[in-house]
Amino acid sequence: MTSTDAPIEAEAPEEPAAMTFADLGLGEAVLKALHDVGYETPSAIQAATIPTLLAGRDVVGLAQTGTGKTAAFALPILDRLDVSQKSPQALVLAPTRELALQVCEAFEKYGSHVRGVHILPVYGGQGYGVQLSALRRGVHIVVGTPGRIMDHLDKGTLDLSELRYLVLDEADEMLKMGFAEDVETILADTPDTKQVALFSATMPAAIRRMSQQYLHDPEEITVKTKTTTSATITQRYLIVSFPQKIDALTRILEVENFEGMIVFARTKSATEEVAEKLRARGYSAAAINGDIAQVQRERTVNQLKSGKLDILVATDVAARGLDVERISHVVNFDIPTDTESYVHRIGRTGRAGRTGDAISFVTPRERGLVRAIERATRQELTEMQLPSVDEVNITRLSRFDDRITAALESSDRIERFRDIVAHYVRHHDVPEVDVAAALAVVAQGDSPLLLDPEPEPPRRERGERFERDDRPSRFDRDRRDDRGDRPERRARPSGGRFATYRIAVGKRHRVEPRQIVGALANEGGLSRGDFGAIQIRPDFSLVELPADLPQDTLGRLADTRISGRLIELRLDTGGPGRRTR
Repeated sequence: MTSTDAPIEAEAPEEPAAMTFADLGLGEAVLKALHDVGYETPSAIQAATIPTLLAGRDVVGLAQTGTGKTAAFALPILDRLDVSQKSPQALVLAPTRELALQVCEAFEKYGSHVRGVHILPVYGGQGYGVQLSALRRGVHIVVGTPGRIMDHLDKGTLDLSELRYLVLDEADEMLKMGFAEDVETILADTPDTKQVALFSATMPAAIRRMSQQYLHDPEEITVKTKTTTSATITQRYLIVSFPQKIDALTRILEVENFEGMIVFARTKSATEEVAEKLRARGYSAAAINGDIAQVQRERTVNQLKSGKLDILVATDVAARGLDVERISHVVNFDIPTDTESYVHRIGRTGRAGRTGDAISFVTPRERGLVRAIERATRQELTEMQLPSVDEVNITRLSRFDDRITAALESSDRIERFRDIVAHYVRHHDVPEVDVAAALAVVAQGDSPLLLDPEPEPPRRERGERFERDDRPSRFDRDRRDDRGDRPERRARPSGGRFATYRIAVGKRHRVEPRQIVGALANEGGLSRGDFGAIQIRPDFSLVELPADLPQDTLGRLADTRISGRLIELRLDTGGPGRRTR
């Protein structure tokens, strides 16, 4: 299915004029599901891609995250699915398990009225038993990561001989993470008659070569965006010192009208500590990071979706692929040091045309990061002030009024208590307003309803020096990583924190550190903070990882592939060829 012809380019309009999904040629079942979820107007990538895929052509789609590309390939696949065929008809490859789960959820949502359709997510970290039993029963659509798909192909448990549709989602990310050889192997082992859709945010040479080799006469669709961040997101920042961050976050939670929120922190320990401090202040908060088991992560995300949880405190890796409609606010408790992470973080809100708010905490020494983000995103961030005591008290009084109003509307319960209050007034000769105030005290408990006024700063006399402790707490020191603050120093292997592991890929396999980090992080649920030094030797590599990795994580990592080769992870014993640094 190799084609040497140059792809036909078709630039997608930024705003399709009054177009509906019904105009794109989709069937009744899919349109009914779209109506259920409230989708009316297709995005630019959807308007350009769906008719092309329905016509049977291969597609190369260039679009940023959050433009609606999942629906662009999912809807045509569901529309043309043959549910009587039990072997997989569609395969979607995604770089991370989070994105695979998100795509799978989208297929289930859009296919809610397609009778008998079965969709299976396949990714590292999930037991093989669940996947094998589903494959034996028969599935129509498989969504998975390249490494786990390759494992199933090697074991002979996944049959792609009747595959009709193949999608590469975020292809550039897959290549960055070292999946290029796996992806090409999968492409080569599938039927030549399949239809291929490749989606990528960028078009590096490797992606261009892959599209020319494995796609047949593809139509290239580009969605031009004016900025890398959504215009529906209000972006603000607050200058705040390290010790003030928790108090600042609490005040923001008091005055902001939020529905669901993600708070981003740099380290795993910070996510746990921030979540704990928020719970102590009465907020419904939970942490997710690389140490959280997949089952627990899914349970926590479902709680956020259902409203049982209001605040998620997360690291970058743990929050990848999250798409929860309730997320109205994103708070960068620690502002990221690279603009790409910033864009990914705030992209968790303001999706699919919804509005959102992004607030970043910035220490005085991090002001330069704000300027860098503004240059990269071509959008200005607005500086905000810490909510004052008066603003917090006004919000508290307003909410207290709302509670009284809601109680007054409960007429049946009010009648019962009215007689009780009247009885008390008659027998104790106390004004009704005093009784109401006393009941408010009982309802409020020990915590005060209003904050005390902020004390006036002491006047500084000439020549007088103040003794104060400006040093940040250990909790705050752990998260410094800008040029003015020393980053957290992780203990070396001799300190018991890290151990050196050996993997069976090296220079002759053309691996790079980013491929090692990407593959191990994806399959083992690790974050950047879990990696120490990486030494790439001719035939193998040495990687420093936490010494206390769970056994099941070690098992998954040992079966991980990089550049198509099993890495056979094991502890390094300092054998021949190893030079201790």
